[in-house]
Amino acid sequence: MDVYHIWFNLKDGVGDMEFAAAARAYLDNLEGAGLIAGYRLTRRKLGLAPPQLPEWHIAIDFTDLSQIDRAFGQVAKRADPIEGFHHAVNAKVRDIFFALYRDFPDPERVQGEERF
Repeated sequence: MDVYHIWFNLKDGVGDMEFAAAARAYLDNLEGAGLIAGYRLTRRKLGLAPPQLPEWHIAIDFTDLSQIDRAFGQVAKRADPIEGFHHAVNAKVRDIFFALYRDFPDPERVQGEERF
C-alpha cells in the first residue's frame, strides 16, 4: 500500500465542519470511482505535534503507483465532477505540504537483502 500524506491548516474563516464535509465528499467520490483505496481525515488533538506540522492531516491509501497515476490523471483534467469537489477542498486550505510513504517491507522487497 502506498500512502499519500497531506498536512495543512485551514484558511481564516473556514469552519471545521464545513471543511470536513467538503473533504469527505471529494475523497468519497474518488474512492467510489476506484481512484483511491481509502483515506483518513485527522486533526491534531490536544496540541500534540511538532510545531512545524499543521493542524490537519489527510492520509490517502493507494494500492500501487498505477492507481496514484490514474487518480492524479483524473484530477489534473480539471473537469467536473471531480474538479468541483477538488476546488471545494483546495480553496479552504493553506500551509500545505505532501509526502508519499509505503508499507514496509512491501511485496517487491527481496527478502534477505538488508541495507543499513
